[in-house]
Amino acid sequence: MKPQLKEHLAITKREWNGLVVLSALIALTLTLPYLHNLVYKDDTVVNINEFNKAVAELEKANLPGKDIAPAKLNKFNPNTASTADWQKMGLTAKQAATIKNYVSKGGRFRKAEDLQKIYGLTKIDYVRLAPFMIIPDHKPAVVEVIEINTADSATLTRIQGVGPAFAKRIIYYRQRLGGFVSKEQLKEVFGLDELKYDEIKGQVKVNPRLIRRLDINTITFDKLRLMPYLNYKQVNAVIEYRNQHGSYTSVDDLKNIAIIDEQILRKIEPYLIFK
Repeated sequence: MKPQLKEHLAITKREWNGLVVLSALIALTLTLPYLHNLVYKDDTVVNINEFNKAVAELEKANLPGKDIAPAKLNKFNPNTASTADWQKMGLTAKQAATIKNYVSKGGRFRKAEDLQKIYGLTKIDYVRLAPFMIIPDHKPAVVEVIEINTADSATLTRIQGVGPAFAKRIIYYRQRLGGFVSKEQLKEVFGLDELKYDEIKGQVKVNPRLIRRLDINTITFDKLRLMPYLNYKQVNAVIEYRNQHGSYTSVDDLKNIAIIDEQILRKIEPYLIFK
């Protein structure tokens, strides 16, 4: 039994040498990490407070939005601030230009909330700037009221909210119309919307007796074409009806023209005379 067991457990010299080499490799593999730490020691100590501070600064620098954020905002008047002033307060060049364009055309900031009307200005910009806005309480003793049928361009610009561009548009429309019958007609001027009208309506008045009237029985096609309430086909119909049926005696005759409705007749009636 013993000779058989001994024979079973016996190994050759070659096998023994292989076993020794394998053991040596295993031992070397297990000791390499320790040898590396002994040779290359890392004496660096991380200061966790400094690390957290550096991370916070990095996150702040990478926040989306403005390229340059002012460290401190000062009180300012939005009606007099320059383009450079707006940019120093953190707005982009495009936003600053939009604001200055608004002011140059007669727009005014009467309260901080008006800043929200500016196209391209974000809610964050408004919340950041509003507390620093100072708008002087300017209340003139006497509000000048302009008669818009006789005012020239320079006079119209004295209306708060009307700049040179709006003044030219008002005069151009007044010439086509023949004058204003009521100041509500200002809302028909290109670009003068309900908001702008509400801003200026208390500063204007109209004398309807100053309008230029049109003799419907003698007016030519080209001159009647200037009337903004009539389109090309309607002007042509007025002239053709007159040619076929003779002179108009009253506005009721115009009701016979199918393409001119009651609403249009009410608009043009104040400008017509029948001789």
